[in-house]
Amino acid sequence: QILYVKPPWTLVNLLKCYKKHWMAVFGYVVPRTLLSTIECLSEHLCTDKPFDSSTVGILLQESKTLLHAFSSRSDYNGVLPQAYAEVTKLCETLGEVRGDLSEDIMVLSENAACEKMEATTPHVQNSGEKELHPSFHGAQENRHQEVWLVLEGVWNTMNLYSIEIFQKLDPSAVTMAAKSSFEEAFLGLQKLLAAVRDIREGISR
Repeated sequence: QILYVKPPWTLVNLLKCYKKHWMAVFGYVVPRTLLSTIECLSEHLCTDKPFDSSTVGILLQESKTLLHAFSSRSDYNGVLPQAYAEVTKLCETLGEVRGDLSEDIMVLSENAACEKMEATTPHVQNSGEKELHPSFHGAQENRHQEVWLVLEGVWNTMNLYSIEIFQKLDPSAVTMAAKSSFEEAFLGLQKLLAAVRDIREGISR
């Protein structure tokens, strides 16, 4: 009866309601510090401005954080776990796309290096080594950013699963409904360990 915006709601309406009633209602259900998450989602999702893959990754992680926080109150008739699973799936898809982009960038940078070496070999013999073309450095910089995004994604995933596992291990927080979520988190950590091993081997190589 006192809602800022009456239903039915759009995503924009919901985010407005969150912000309007945060201190009086939602701040008592989830940590009040999550208001920054609401503001982040509102800032990016309530605009027509396009954003890059790194911003998409941030928004997905923020969404997962918010859903996870509300899961401590209720599963909302199964809707919340389903939403969480869908967002997780989107995160995995984004990770795969980033992986493909990383491979493409690596191949492009290697090709650029080879082509530059072939083009400058005769000159190197006569006039010494020359500086690489700026485009090569640009490709390398992009490569570094992609590696950073992968490592950041690993950290965010590890942090999220750790929070979930510690909450589930608290006897007062464990419920039968949460069992599948705990198993999902455990399996996710096994995949994460394998991914970290792969990254470490890659760095070593």
